[in-house]
Amino acid sequence: MATDSDLTAHSAIELRAFIGRRAISPVELMDACIARIQALNPAINAIAATDFERARAAARQAEDAVMRGLPLGPLHGLPMGIKDLQDTAGLLTTSGNIGRRNHVPLHDGSLVARLRLAGAIVTAKTNVPDMGAGANTRNPVWGATGNPFNPMLNAGGSSGGSAAALAVDMLPLATGSDTGGSLRIPAALCGVVGLRPSPGVVANTARPLGWSVISVLGPMARDIGDTLLMLRASAGFDPRDPLSFDMPALTAASAPVDLSTLRIGYTEDFGQCAVDPAIRRTLRQRAKALAGMVARCEPITMDLGDADRVFDILRAESFFAGYAETLERAPDTLAPHVRANVEMAGRMTLADRAWAHLTQTRIAQQFAKVFDDVDLIIAPTSPVTPFPWTTLYAQEVDGQAMRNYYHWLALTYLPTLATNPALALPCGRDEAGMPFGLQLIGPLRSDARLMAMALALEQAFASDPVLQRPKPDLQALQKPNPELRSIVTHPPGTAPGATDGATLTAV
Repeated sequence: MATDSDLTAHSAIELRAFIGRRAISPVELMDACIARIQALNPAINAIAATDFERARAAARQAEDAVMRGLPLGPLHGLPMGIKDLQDTAGLLTTSGNIGRRNHVPLHDGSLVARLRLAGAIVTAKTNVPDMGAGANTRNPVWGATGNPFNPMLNAGGSSGGSAAALAVDMLPLATGSDTGGSLRIPAALCGVVGLRPSPGVVANTARPLGWSVISVLGPMARDIGDTLLMLRASAGFDPRDPLSFDMPALTAASAPVDLSTLRIGYTEDFGQCAVDPAIRRTLRQRAKALAGMVARCEPITMDLGDADRVFDILRAESFFAGYAETLERAPDTLAPHVRANVEMAGRMTLADRAWAHLTQTRIAQQFAKVFDDVDLIIAPTSPVTPFPWTTLYAQEVDGQAMRNYYHWLALTYLPTLATNPALALPCGRDEAGMPFGLQLIGPLRSDARLMAMALALEQAFASDPVLQRPKPDLQALQKPNPELRSIVTHPPGTAPGATDGATLTAV
């Protein structure tokens, strides 16, 4: 029988196949994942609340279904990490916020419910920044998440706990969400895959502004195949989300992409983003390597206008819808970043909002024009290598002062504004020896095509030691890192509905 470490290193697709043919038991897999969490989480603090007792019970039920020959869902028996912004029935959902440190939802969020129906087993919550604001995963409830390649550096955010847990094989799959890069940034910094789907592909019934396109839910995994497996189980129409729709192309079998036919356009900065010179050099090296694999890989130019201000307005609008009432009722429970966004919205006018939507439309049209001549756009995902988790955000990039805590994320929030599907694909290491994530952006609502192109690239990278997905040194993560918990000021207390002691403390 395989060891725990051997078992957890298998892909989700392989694990699901093992379960289906009774080569392993869901109970065996669950025990292996729990053992991996208990062994490595003290070093990186990726996991927040856990649900091990109920997870083991669900694994026993999953095993029984296999033995009885019952129909099995596409994710049957697979342990799942759920981002701590997403509601999980009976399990703490704190959003890393002191005002929610004992919050136990009665119902699953829409994505969690869909994943359970597909057979996934909710095993643990993954860490986030306070209320998900920012791209450095740290909060006063659970502490900070360290990068698996160097726990003193940040893991990105806001899906940082999910990315870090995946990187060290704690779980085969995890959820994320993305407004300005919250799926893509942590995936890039931790060497895994994070997909921002087109708005509406994955239904989100918790979004306050039902027709807003800047925030989406999406899958995270260690490779493209697993990401697509989870996306197919997550996608679909939900009448409670007015943007949601069915995308038949996701479930249809697609022909492999012939890399030699691809036309790739690359950009270091979309014509306006601050990017560290070392990251620019790495991007150019990747473009040069790609040029020998595809029909062409050439630089593109874009003029996106004042995209930063557009994102400021649309982000502030979204935060106002979600948190204005809390700001009035309990302002001390909101993180400074969240308060800043809500207060920014209060200073804006209807004319600002109209201008932002007009300019956003022009940005989308600029992307569409580029795709008249290319099949895929590539760019860096992060403008900098991971910085210390103790630094709240990148205050300066390439000598340019950042205007606020999210300005350094412009490389990812510009594609957000265009609403094109985008993902972070591991592509070797940067000059600092940390993971480098290549951002792939597909044409409008071409999620299936984007995944097919990403798979072809991933397969080409796998045989190249410079381009293949890097993996952290697990031996270096055997020692606990108590500094990551040093910023905890309000740990979760006894909460109604908690299922075991582990739901109340970090592992």
